[in-house]
Amino acid sequence: MARRTEKKKRTIKIALVCEKCNNRNYVKSKSKTAQYTLELKKFCKFCRRHTKHKEVKLK
Repeated sequence: MARRTEKKKRTIKIALVCEKCNNRNYVKSKSKTAQYTLELKKFCKFCRRHTKHKEVKLK
C-alpha cells in the first residue's frame, strides 16, 4: 500500500487541450521532474479530426 502513495506523490495530472477548439479532451499523468511539455497529435471529438493537443495544468 505504501508504494502506491509514493508513486502518486511523484506524478501530477495534466490535461491535453486541442489547439483548434481549446477543449480539454484528455487527462494524463506526468512526472513532476520532467522538463518537457507534452504535445501530441490526438483525435478531438468536438472538431472531429486529429489535431495537436498541448499540455495544461489541472486544478
